[in-house]
Amino acid sequence: MAAKRDYYDVLGVGKDADAGAIKRAYRKLAIQYHPDKNPDDATAAEKFRESTEAYEVLKDSQKRSQYDQFGHMDGPQGFPGGAGYGGFNVDLNDALESFLRNFGMGGFGDAFGGEGRGGQRRGRSLQLELEVTLEEAAAGAKRKVKLNKQVPCEDCGGSGAAAGSRPVTCPQCRGAGRVRQVRQSLLGQMVTEGVCPRCQGRGEHIEDPCESCRGTGTVRGEETLEIKVPAGVSTGNYMELDGKGDAGGAGARKGDLRVVITVAEHELFQRHGDDVLIDVPLSPVDLMLGTQVKVPTLGGKVSLKVPAGTQSHKIFRMRGKGIPHVNHAGGGDQLVRVLAWTPEKLDKALKHRLEELRDDLSGQVPPPGRHLYD
Repeated sequence: MAAKRDYYDVLGVGKDADAGAIKRAYRKLAIQYHPDKNPDDATAAEKFRESTEAYEVLKDSQKRSQYDQFGHMDGPQGFPGGAGYGGFNVDLNDALESFLRNFGMGGFGDAFGGEGRGGQRRGRSLQLELEVTLEEAAAGAKRKVKLNKQVPCEDCGGSGAAAGSRPVTCPQCRGAGRVRQVRQSLLGQMVTEGVCPRCQGRGEHIEDPCESCRGTGTVRGEETLEIKVPAGVSTGNYMELDGKGDAGGAGARKGDLRVVITVAEHELFQRHGDDVLIDVPLSPVDLMLGTQVKVPTLGGKVSLKVPAGTQSHKIFRMRGKGIPHVNHAGGGDQLVRVLAWTPEKLDKALKHRLEELRDDLSGQVPPPGRHLYD
């Protein structure tokens, strides 16, 4: 499959384009390449579909922000739609519905769980909250989750018809799912189109419904999903998994699943963007004389040299030991803040030795007002 084109390039707008400019650009392309104006033209149909997919993302401020940050991330589970929009796909029927909906030329339902083309009820889209550890956010992870949702009825294979029977073509709409009504007005004939009232847009009529699903084609069930969490995610990122929501009625299209990521707090590390901070306590003697210390990182312990004369709260930077960037190569750093640690209890001998040391160091104390941590 060819790589997706940049959505801004598809619409011919800059990345700083406002919502009005994006809508105008899409409308122009959609009218130019609409299948009704270009019958049997596969190239025009693809351009119409592609421009609609781009518009569906860029018109939504949240989706646009995610796309600007992550771009397309190709694969079976793009991040988000996912964090990149590798998992966000619009087919030609979706594109036609979207065009009608966006420009007030129809009432074909909502893209997030409404009627499909022809009136069939698309499955409901779902949302799942997924918490990952900071280590999983840094390295990426695969998580298996069980999702309770509507699944196709096994007894009827999702058709809604009882065993041994099958749906028959609706005699009123003749399988189209929609009917036209012609009315006479002062301006001439007015033609309106709507969902077939007899079959509710399915194009078929079930004379003998399945007892298990009562003719709906779906039942409550469970599905186990393996979710691939890419390295570098942060709280609030999400993935759109196409077709992983509720099953649609009587074979209609499935809904989608949005997986929203939460990164749990860590007992050692604080996250600041793609950098992580850790506090390492050292004795005053280690700070004065210098030392070599093993510092925990998200990838294991690493040796850090602390030079003599280091002041408390000094921060050392360990390059590349933070969180990977999710949308490009490289990653953040780990910040190590050393803190002077003093014992609370001293025996007499140690206390005496420290008193002698204090006398020796009294001349090296900085004058009042000097900032010790510059």
